[in-house]
Amino acid sequence: METGLIFDTAFWVTSGSILLLLVLSAFFSGSETALTAASRGKLRSLADKGSKGATSALDITEDNERLIGSVLLGNNLVNILATSLTTALFTRMLGDSGVALATLVMTVLVLIFAEVLPKTYAITNAEVAASRVAGPIRVIITLFSPIVSAVRVLVRGVLRIFGVRTDPDSQILAVREEIAGALQLGHSEGVVEKEDRDRILGALDLGDRAVEEIMLHRSRIEMINAADAPADILTQCLRSNHTRLPVYEGEPENIIGIIHAKDLLRAMHKLAFVTASETAEDAETPAVTALTGFRIEDVVMPPYFVPETTTLDEQMRQFLRLHTHFALVVDEYGALQGLITLEDILEEIVGEITDEFDQDGEHELRPSEDGHFQIDGAMTIRDLNRALDWSLPDEEANTVAGLVIHEAQTIPTVGQVFSFHGFRFEVTARKDNRITGLKIRPLMRGL
Repeated sequence: METGLIFDTAFWVTSGSILLLLVLSAFFSGSETALTAASRGKLRSLADKGSKGATSALDITEDNERLIGSVLLGNNLVNILATSLTTALFTRMLGDSGVALATLVMTVLVLIFAEVLPKTYAITNAEVAASRVAGPIRVIITLFSPIVSAVRVLVRGVLRIFGVRTDPDSQILAVREEIAGALQLGHSEGVVEKEDRDRILGALDLGDRAVEEIMLHRSRIEMINAADAPADILTQCLRSNHTRLPVYEGEPENIIGIIHAKDLLRAMHKLAFVTASETAEDAETPAVTALTGFRIEDVVMPPYFVPETTTLDEQMRQFLRLHTHFALVVDEYGALQGLITLEDILEEIVGEITDEFDQDGEHELRPSEDGHFQIDGAMTIRDLNRALDWSLPDEEANTVAGLVIHEAQTIPTVGQVFSFHGFRFEVTARKDNRITGLKIRPLMRGL
């Protein structure tokens, strides 16, 4: 074929069309990457500053399924059309051998200029690129919406045949996982500090955890017997590390109220120094004798009970709404299970909160010479994982002692050793049916 016949008007129109289609392919590829890789948090920040492109990007990424469907449809259309035109052009020039050459040329062109190059730019400048392409992509979504909707129905129908059901709220649930994954990745790369990661993850977990997981068990609650003498009650309150103590009558299950140390001292001070001075015949009368008329029932605050299944997030809201931060936890039968405070919930976010009255608050987990960590059996698995960056499972038990009992299927005796979940557990102390002391160390891997 003569050269003049090959490079005619049809050749240049076809070549120009192929070039245009490659540009459109690059646009679709880059747009898909930019809109899916862009941080919604950063886009929201840009939108708040007045960026209309960022606002459009936020709107169209609300429905990722429709966005990706429209972009993929456009990308496939231009790629297939470009390949068809290139094949026709090379076949016209070289005959049947032009098919193989057209395939090779289009593979190189699409790979470099329509995939790698635009996607690399989009990943590098995700938010900026997403803001720039949001307007045109919105038009594409509108044009292809009927086709994409039909494809969506077809795909869900096929998936339903195989027992797969799509979750319309999956994007909402994925936000939390996305944040958690980003924090874990940032920590592994040294960008995010462990303390920062733990605080943010702790706040995210409040809605998924119940008060029973962090409450102080009833066996460890310090209580006041309402029948005790006033002097004994005063002595117990002064010796206690806590400012609020439950008061029971008859048996520990029968909680009649909560006594605050300040309320107790005010009431006793009034009886000892005010009432006594008014009624005493002489100034030498011992003021302490006035305490015989003290009734703790007149001073206690009403107890506040909460179900053990209440989430930490909801309980924190209740504490703030009621202007209190002390609650007794009961099970479905109304039996006392433990107590929880606002401080307990805050510690799940910021870590251990200690003051001068917390005698064991400054204790840190430190390995012994043989690599073991000595811990209290009542320590929660979550606290242990958080302190040592471990990953012991906490689905079956809240405390480390509970995990050992669950795995051993019995209550171990002192000296027994167990190995599970990649750790070695040795029981060092037991009181009645409770494991009170454990030595733990990670098992050596690769041996």
